[in-house]
Amino acid sequence: MNRSIHHLRTWPLAAIGLAVACSVSAQSEPPRSDTSITVAQSGSGAPMNERRSYAPGEGSYSVIPYTSHGYVGINAGRPDYGNVGCAGGFSCSDSSTSYSLYTGGMFNRYFGAELGYVNLGKLESAGGKTEAHGINLSLVGRLPLGVVHLFGKVGTTYGRSEVSASPLSGVATGKASGWEGSYGAGIGFDLSPRSSIVLEWNRYDVRFVGLGKREVDTTSIGYMHRF
Repeated sequence: MNRSIHHLRTWPLAAIGLAVACSVSAQSEPPRSDTSITVAQSGSGAPMNERRSYAPGEGSYSVIPYTSHGYVGINAGRPDYGNVGCAGGFSCSDSSTSYSLYTGGMFNRYFGAELGYVNLGKLESAGGKTEAHGINLSLVGRLPLGVVHLFGKVGTTYGRSEVSASPLSGVATGKASGWEGSYGAGIGFDLSPRSSIVLEWNRYDVRFVGLGKREVDTTSIGYMHRF
């Protein structure tokens, strides 16, 4: 089965490179002011504006160590297993739903980390089904552009897969697991200072019995809430 988005191999890498480059350049920037407060000057009624900046890790909660400005999110979409487990004479369709649950935090304005669970749905094939899920850890590069932000991810996933099939298909069946790479890219649209809608594409390398490492793609839409 031809991969429906095989021709999009290059744009996620370009987005990741752009976002990560921004995060690296941010290391040399002075701290930005994130909040402002107004106080009364001693001995007078005249207000004085004071700009107040803070380093990452102060003033915002995150469950990821050494990060601040934490967030949680949920995405749902469609998986693309390619031709994993497909066999001649049998139908082959990945028509199920994939989803992910994740939390993350930022080291600075442009660079962060993310931890989550991803369920890659299932592929109906060879008189049985192929399914996979795993735990993902990624570095995240983020480029804010007003109410819109671009982001890229690169990391690793501990995935587990299971394949069942008809004995007549000749397809190897069983379970496989292990650490493999992952990457992705997307765009977010801010609904408020604390919430966003995100559109995201990801590629996960997953081990399958009898096949070794294969690529599984997801295209999804989701909601993200910042603490």
